[in-house]
Amino acid sequence: MHRLPVSLQSLLIQCAAVVLAALLFLGLARVAGIAVSLSGFALMQGGLAAALSWRLAQPVWWWGLHLGFLPAVWLALHLALPAWAYLIAFVLLLLFFWSTFRTRVPLYLSDRKAWQALIPLLPADRPFRFIDLGSGLGDVLFYLEPRFPLGRFEGTEIAPGPWLISRLRAARRRSRAVFLRRDYATFDLGEYDMVFAFLSPAAMPALWAQAQAQMRAGSCFVSLSFEVTGQPPDQTIALADGARHTLYVWRMAATK
Repeated sequence: MHRLPVSLQSLLIQCAAVVLAALLFLGLARVAGIAVSLSGFALMQGGLAAALSWRLAQPVWWWGLHLGFLPAVWLALHLALPAWAYLIAFVLLLLFFWSTFRTRVPLYLSDRKAWQALIPLLPADRPFRFIDLGSGLGDVLFYLEPRFPLGRFEGTEIAPGPWLISRLRAARRRSRAVFLRRDYATFDLGEYDMVFAFLSPAAMPALWAQAQAQMRAGSCFVSLSFEVTGQPPDQTIALADGARHTLYVWRMAATK
């Protein structure tokens, strides 16, 4: 099952959780005489789906999606929302999670500790190019750009919603940062002195192969939270307890 696409895997998990919840539902009614409401059934199914997702080692954000899917469906039906509400919800999801099923990279937002940790890795006395792969709302670039007047800062984001917000924020701030709506796989990473990524474990193998093939000796590849299997970083910067708050740094001269 691990070899299945995550979308198909998740569909099977939801179906299995419905069956398990139904069996538990009937068992409680017949054996213990406990009547479970439909809302209780939805919560039961969500918990089972989340547990199956965890057991199958799906990315952590899928646990919450599985947990909340059927309860959200029940709530929507219970509230009898108008049709336009579903359309708005669909459009918003589309804008912010444009290709998550294909790329398996959700919208992750880094925090100030990560931005601050990047400062010592960047040169203050010479020009350089920096790119944030999956730049989200643009916070990394907005934090770094005024601190490095010689640097050129770019971000790429494939989801239309975050990209548009970044562009509007850049215009309001009159920022030098440039935001592009492109898949980072189409970029030549050899044009950059530092490549920063906060993506997902699923994206790292292909991204590392791209970085190795394209990046120049002496350039720097930095990943927040996610390591590259079989490629020990040249530097590890702990921002707080746990891998979720760690910068992994590879200097490409050491990997070629």
